[in-house]
Amino acid sequence: MSLKTLCDHFCGINKIPVHTVDLTDYFASSAANVLDFCDVKGQENVKRALEIAAAGNHNILLIGSPGTGKTMLAQRMPGILPDLTFDEALEVTKIHSIAGLLPKNEPLIINRPFRSPHHTISASGLSGGGSIPKPGELSLAHNGILFLDELPEFRRDSLEVLRQPLEDGQVTISRVNATLTYPCNIMLIASMNPCKCGYFGDSRRQCTCTPHQINQYRSRISGPLLDRIDIQVEVPSVDYNDLSSTEKGETSSVIKERVNRTRKIQLERYKGLNIYSNSQLDAGMLQKFCPLGEAENAILRAAFDNLGLSARAHSRILKVARTIADLEGAENISSAHIAEAIQYRSLDRKYFE
Repeated sequence: MSLKTLCDHFCGINKIPVHTVDLTDYFASSAANVLDFCDVKGQENVKRALEIAAAGNHNILLIGSPGTGKTMLAQRMPGILPDLTFDEALEVTKIHSIAGLLPKNEPLIINRPFRSPHHTISASGLSGGGSIPKPGELSLAHNGILFLDELPEFRRDSLEVLRQPLEDGQVTISRVNATLTYPCNIMLIASMNPCKCGYFGDSRRQCTCTPHQINQYRSRISGPLLDRIDIQVEVPSVDYNDLSSTEKGETSSVIKERVNRTRKIQLERYKGLNIYSNSQLDAGMLQKFCPLGEAENAILRAAFDNLGLSARAHSRILKVARTIADLEGAENISSAHIAEAIQYRSLDRKYFE
């Protein structure tokens, strides 16, 4: 195409013919090389928690001893997330293009990002920076997953950078020459050992840490950051019978069907409100979309008092309960939904009191 051809097009002299492309098959190919949940032996309760996280776009923390499969489970999350829409793919492609990370011969990114930075990353590496501010890992994970393995090993200032972006869905980088804002609507998946040696509470190996070492290790994660993680679930050691079983588990495609169905319910419910998942509900919306009956209120009140939950944790329990209800196709949140959502906050007291 010449410059004259382009000028003729914009002057209306000779329009360039519109080229249409059917993207159906293009996007369908995105699931070809995705890892499958059927490869994971056992851990059904953790798979359930991850399905809920995917269905409502909730942040999740996996806590367990080394070798229990935390990383293996996290790496399979992209396989159950809804496919990128064309508009979402454009957003992701733009961000990676600005960062100079657009793959060769791949003009459009069609897979949800899965970013897994090393724990030595700096605060600016997460949020973005440079003399001409470029996107950091938070923005590179936009519309996808940011996986932080061995969460307590990250620098404290790096972790604290996450707090506001997790709430706002965007990160602002200020420099002398410019102030830029990049989107970062992400799902945070984090994993950690329960203590420095990794075996606190393990039924098979004895923990060698002192109480002081255990508290020091856990205190690397601040309460405000923990509050922003909707689901916290223990990943226990895998039973030998599960490991030796030849029976295949549920495939990612089957789980993804349920996730897609649940996301469709949310899209219909929040049409016109500029939100797309339960995790994005604000305080005013919670009253409208997450009403509770007397029995459900009583359960939540007891948990609030006994676990010493914050106001933010209270709202996140409601959001998770709304997602659990949506997975079942229930219009109203029941006591069972509230009880399961509370169960995913019990680590607040067990590990971080």
